[in-house]
Amino acid sequence: MDAQIQNAIEIGWNHTSDQALKGQAFEFLNQLSTNPEAWHACTSLFTRTPRASEVVRLVSLEILNNAIQSQAVDVANLGFLKQSLVEYVGRIYSGSAQEPVDPAHLQNKLTQTLTYLFASLYKEGWESFIDDFLGLAQKDNNLPGVVLYLRILGSIHDEIADLMLSRSSDEAKRNNDLKDLVRERHMRTIAESWKDLLARYSNQNDVVVETTLKVIGKWVSWADIHLVINQEMLNLLLPLVGRTNATGGEDRVRDAAVDTLTEIVAKKMKPSDKVEMISFLNLREIVTQLLASPPLNEWKGTPRYDTDLAEAVAKLVNTIMTDVVRVLEDTKAETDAKAKAEQLVRDFLPSLLRLFSDEFDEVCSTVIPSLTDLLTFLRKVGPLPPTYSEMLPPILNAIVLKMRFDETSSWGDEDEQTDEAEFQELRKKLQNLQKSVASVDENLCIEFLSNLVANMFLTLEQQGSRMDWRDLDLALHEIYLFGELAMPNMGLAQKSQANPIAAERLAVMMSKMVESGIANYPHPAILLQYMEICTRYYNFFEDQQRYIPQVLENFVRLVHHTHVRVRTRSWYLFLRFVKTLRAQVGNVAKTVIESISDLLPIKAEVPSTDADDDMSSDESDHSPNAVFNSQLYLYEAIGCISSTSATPPTEQALYARSVMEPLFADMSVHMERAKAGDAQAILQIHHIIMALGTLANGFAESTAGQPTVKRPAPHEAISNEFSRAAEAILIALNQLNASEDIRTACRSAFSRLLGVLGAAILPQLPQWIEGLLSLSSSKDEMAVFLRLLEQVVYNFKGEIYNILDLLLTPLLERVFGGLSEPISGTDDEIQLQELRREYVSFVQVILLNDLGGVLVSASNQGVFESLVSSIITIAKTLTHGNLVPSRIAFNVLSRMAVQWGGPDVATIGENPVATGAPAPAIPGFDQFMIDQFHSLCWSVLQDSAFRPGNDAQARQILNEIAGIQQVVYAKTGDTFVRHLQGVTFPQLGIDGTEYLKVLTTSTEKKPVVTWLLGLLKGRR
Repeated sequence: MDAQIQNAIEIGWNHTSDQALKGQAFEFLNQLSTNPEAWHACTSLFTRTPRASEVVRLVSLEILNNAIQSQAVDVANLGFLKQSLVEYVGRIYSGSAQEPVDPAHLQNKLTQTLTYLFASLYKEGWESFIDDFLGLAQKDNNLPGVVLYLRILGSIHDEIADLMLSRSSDEAKRNNDLKDLVRERHMRTIAESWKDLLARYSNQNDVVVETTLKVIGKWVSWADIHLVINQEMLNLLLPLVGRTNATGGEDRVRDAAVDTLTEIVAKKMKPSDKVEMISFLNLREIVTQLLASPPLNEWKGTPRYDTDLAEAVAKLVNTIMTDVVRVLEDTKAETDAKAKAEQLVRDFLPSLLRLFSDEFDEVCSTVIPSLTDLLTFLRKVGPLPPTYSEMLPPILNAIVLKMRFDETSSWGDEDEQTDEAEFQELRKKLQNLQKSVASVDENLCIEFLSNLVANMFLTLEQQGSRMDWRDLDLALHEIYLFGELAMPNMGLAQKSQANPIAAERLAVMMSKMVESGIANYPHPAILLQYMEICTRYYNFFEDQQRYIPQVLENFVRLVHHTHVRVRTRSWYLFLRFVKTLRAQVGNVAKTVIESISDLLPIKAEVPSTDADDDMSSDESDHSPNAVFNSQLYLYEAIGCISSTSATPPTEQALYARSVMEPLFADMSVHMERAKAGDAQAILQIHHIIMALGTLANGFAESTAGQPTVKRPAPHEAISNEFSRAAEAILIALNQLNASEDIRTACRSAFSRLLGVLGAAILPQLPQWIEGLLSLSSSKDEMAVFLRLLEQVVYNFKGEIYNILDLLLTPLLERVFGGLSEPISGTDDEIQLQELRREYVSFVQVILLNDLGGVLVSASNQGVFESLVSSIITIAKTLTHGNLVPSRIAFNVLSRMAVQWGGPDVATIGENPVATGAPAPAIPGFDQFMIDQFHSLCWSVLQDSAFRPGNDAQARQILNEIAGIQQVVYAKTGDTFVRHLQGVTFPQLGIDGTEYLKVLTTSTEKKPVVTWLLGLLKGRR
């Protein structure tokens, strides 16, 4: 069998093998884990001389591993495997072997196999496991045996004690039993072996020393701490922590020794024991010496600075501080332990802040968790005693200084974008820390940041543009964050009232900033910060309106900035500034429009096929499409400035015309090329349409917040201008209807023109529907447009009846076409569900707004039957994703029954009364409700996919079904009862007496729903 397995492995791992043959080989190999004969063959393939190929030996061990791990191997065969591998290890790893030791990847696999055997046999069958491999390691000059022994110890920990891996309850019990056995039998022996290996190899082999330290770091979490913390061990460990490297290069042994100390500190123990251990290990002195050593002190700011050591020390300090704070938070900790913990916090805080302030952000980030823990603890203390309050100023100082761009950073370079993004992420973490300090001592933050900003403006006044932009950026960043102190409902401790002192200081900062001339500073980062702050604190300008002209002038200048990032971002910020202060800036509309008119011409560029397709952030994306999207902010800003209440309507119309005329002309120039299919021309017209819609959106902002139905009608002059825009867009839509991009832009423009034209757009509605629901339209487009029409119907219900009557039939015919299209794939199915939902919602909105008459008018009678039929079809479609449309469809049918079923002829109550024959508003509708609506209800109830007992959405459908049953009874009375008794109940094979009682006496739906649920439960 050896040859078969070897042949199968070689075929399977040979890239030139035939695929069909490979498949057979893998199928054969997959069956071997349960075949005892194969286990013997695989053992032989690994251990034999001469050796098989490496891949054969590796896969042979993998087959054995799978068999052992799945517990397919019985005790006898486990014994065979043990014996074979012990003999092999003794032959190869004894230090006197004629054959070379296995390469590293095979040693890893062999270690895994031996670990699985340990887990299976250490309890019984291989009690001497540790001794056997330790014996190899103790032989003189047997480095292979030492390495294998350490590999096995590391692997045993990973298998039975690694807390990062989730385990089944059986595995967890097995592992706990094994750990108990190791502690009882061999833990002392293993700890002695660590000391022996460190003593033997400390000045001879760094790889052995490093591996030994890593093994100690793993095992200390479940070993007796006294086996690790004793004078003999510390005498071996501490010199490694403090050893120096004359070359200044990486010292992996020293880093591993520091990591080992970190793992020792992290070991779980009682609070009193933890503080005692930290003191006993003299960790304060160790950390102080490490931070004063050349790699972390003398070589700071040079290429020789040892970031790996800095990170290792940061992990140690972070672990110490986290555990010490945990002692302080522990309500059960002894007073003496807490006192010692307080002292330790004071002892280690300088080291923590030194590492927090490290120029390398990864070192800083390593200690942020413990600093967060400390601040969280201080926040809970209440009034701070001096021992705690004196900690806050150095902490706040370190946080603020860390927010500064370091000296090596350069802003805005393409090569630096990743570093800058990472720094901005760090700033967010630092901001949270600053908030934490403020929540402990708000006044400290107010004073500290006020002084920082005041000093910055003083330096700026003295140095002007020679001032380091990094200092200026830091101060501006703190002004931006200061609002969390000065404004209500911001910061960690959200409060409903602003802090009056902070609000006063912020006003001073803002005045200083505007007056300082900082908007003329040459560095682009400062200009962006300036605009962001002006936009954030717009309410300052509402109070101090004298500053608005100056800031507006700066904005107009900065929107022309040569740096693309400043320029495009400023367009958005300019919009936000004028939108929030529109009432104060309307008097300069003409000047502003003239000043930025050179930025308005649109130049569409078709993206190249090899354009970079990565997901870049908005701020770093300067593609033509991104620049155009930013350009739209200018159009909306002009709309906002032009349409203030202080501006006469005729002037508003003039401003609108001055912007739109060039767009109309440009559209006319490109139309013929666009009709011929020119991609650039089509994109140009798309952009023009978007610009017209966005300008309209800016004008509509003047009445934003008011319900559309209550908004005043636009002045005729304004309405005329935007009616021209609508007509131009409709011409483009008619001519370029086949383009999805054009239809999308037109749909967007339509929704925005609604806000500025109001009911004046209604006469054009048939043209919009003709264009936006074309034969080219996807189901998704139809669904989106129907959602828009729902808003139109709701907003203009008093004026839309005649228009709706005219357009309903062609609209429904388009929708019916979309509903009946064949679907292929998941995306199509999702779009169909969305179309169904929007369609039934649209009909529901018509009925809700008392426009139901339009559905049965003379113009639309021809599609009424198809309308009802389509809604019934949607109601009974119970596939996943269609339950919401189904529920709405049932609701629509119920409203139809109420509208056209005539007056109630039956009264539901304790004494139900049927008063006469049905008198439907539409002749024959009474019988139609019974034949169609009622039958639909019971058809759905009998559908096996309908499970209202288990599904909340299905339960809502059942609620609608109960409602329809009650409405049909109220409208048809005894006719319905006779139908139930003569047709429905016999078909179902039930005695419906109880149902009739519930249906006719329950004024609420719930009893009917409960009865129907009981019926379904009993029949399934």
